[in-house]
Order: sequence, then C-alpha cells, then structure tokens
Amino acid sequence: MGEKKGFFRKLVSGLSKTRDNIISGIDSIFTGSSNIDEDFYEELEELLIMADLGINTTTAILEDLKQKVKELKIKEPKECKDLLISSIKGQMEVKESQYEFEDKKSVVLLIGVNGVGKTTSVGKLAGQLKDKGKKVMVAAADTFRAGAIEQLTEWAHRAGVDIIAQQEGSDPAAVVYDAVMAAKSRNTDILICDTAGRLHNKKNLMEELRKINRIIDKEYPEAYRETLVVLDGTTGQNALAQAKQFNEVAEITGIVLTKLDGTAKGGIAIAIQSELGIPVKYIGIGESIDDLQKFNADDFVNALFDEGE
Repeated sequence: MGEKKGFFRKLVSGLSKTRDNIISGIDSIFTGSSNIDEDFYEELEELLIMADLGINTTTAILEDLKQKVKELKIKEPKECKDLLISSIKGQMEVKESQYEFEDKKSVVLLIGVNGVGKTTSVGKLAGQLKDKGKKVMVAAADTFRAGAIEQLTEWAHRAGVDIIAQQEGSDPAAVVYDAVMAAKSRNTDILICDTAGRLHNKKNLMEELRKINRIIDKEYPEAYRETLVVLDGTTGQNALAQAKQFNEVAEITGIVLTKLDGTAKGGIAIAIQSELGIPVKYIGIGESIDDLQKFNADDFVNALFDEGE
C-alpha cells in the first residue's frame, strides 16, 4: 500500500504542469460563473482541448456532463466539478482482465518510435514481472538503433532476467525466432520483445512487424499475445497520431504512456483511450524501475485534479 501511495504522490507531482495548465482555469469557471449556460460549457470546452483531450473526447465528456446536470437538476456551476471528474473517468476505464498476459505463457511486443522510452519500458516491465515470481526473458529485436542492445542488456542484468540478442544491424525477426526457441526450451512465462521504431518508413516497419508476428504465430501459436505501443506523453496530440498509425500496422492491445512527469499535455491519456478504444495500461513518471505502473483511471484523474486518494 505504501508503494501505491508513493506512486500516487509522484503522479500528483508529475501532473503538476498539466494541472497548472487547466485545473486552475477549470476551478475559476466553476467558482466564477453564475450560470450553467452555453458560455460556461464553451469555456470548459476550450480548457479541456488545451489540455490535449482533443475535440472528440471533450465533446463526449461535455455531452455526458450536460446529461447529468439535466437529470440531477443542478443549477450551481460549483456543483459540476465532481460530475466533470466522473465524466472524465467514464472515458477511460481499464479492466483487470486487460492484464491477462501476466498469468499466461505469453509474448509481449513493445513497439513505438525511437526516443519514447521503449527499451526502458521493456526493462522496467521485465523487472516488475520478475518480482512477481514470473520467469521472464527479453529479446533485443531493436537491432537498428545504436546502443539499444547495450541498453537492454543493462536493464536485463538490473532486473535479473535472461536476454536474447545478436549483433547490431542483424535481422530483428531472427532475434525473435531465437528468443521464442529459448523461451520455450527454458519454460519461460513471459517473453518481452523490444522492436525497432521507424515510423517514418512505415512500409519497412510494417513488413518487419508482420515477419515477427508470422514467426511467433508459427513457432509459438499457443502463446498469449500482447502488443503494447509506447508513446511519449510530452508530445500530446502527436502521440495520438502515432498510436493511430501503429494501430494500422499492428493489432495493438494496450498503450504505455511515458514521461508524464514532464508534460503539460497529460490529458492525452484520456484522449487516446477515448478516441481509439485502446486502453492505456501503463504509465511512466520517472526513471526508476518502480516508476512504470499499471494505469488506474481513478488515481489518474484524482491526481490531475489533486483530489487526494
């Protein structure tokens, strides 16, 4: 419980830029407006869009809010704040069943452009699963980025898990093949694969991911499959655009949102989930191994509004 509480405080601190960006403005709307009218909703809409919730998500939240205001016959703007918070939470629920891969023999692919914290997320996830008593292996299939293999090797040592790697520049699919063979022979619970992130060359990336997926399908068909796209929270709407593009080339089952501690655009976590229907499963707010945590909508929105635990 202490660890969870510590993470919540980090989350509150990490979302401070986003909070400063929107919440003070939202509070002033709730306390400064005399009526719940079109002007009130327009000001709210502007602030939510500024926080990178995006137009579609903001519209959905405001429609839900208007409905609740009408049903509950609310007249005072200040009474709307809790309703707004619950409307935002309603856009982003993650069910416990979304983490099924943890309890099955599984292969987890992490995809995403370079620089988003993909390799670091592989290492952190591996360490956390190992701490839960799982037998974990990582595969260094990002063979193109200079230093990626060394970086993952360092994380594997830190986490105390096996790593399968080849030389820089080697065929990523060959690395995954070796890793699948090793995972099966060593009775590994979870194989986590780091992959290259060259979205600007989408055709090559698509072919590469298809090849990797074919190998896993052929050699390890019984494995549960999880594909997580890693996105940098500081990039706001650009992260949403990346998620859409990756969703075209791979069957994404979840999102890892990193660097939330440095962004004024934390609302993107809400937008991604609402717009794509793909759950944000993990969030990162720091460098240490414990700074990647399962996403909890209640905690996230409470931290955004600093509503306490």
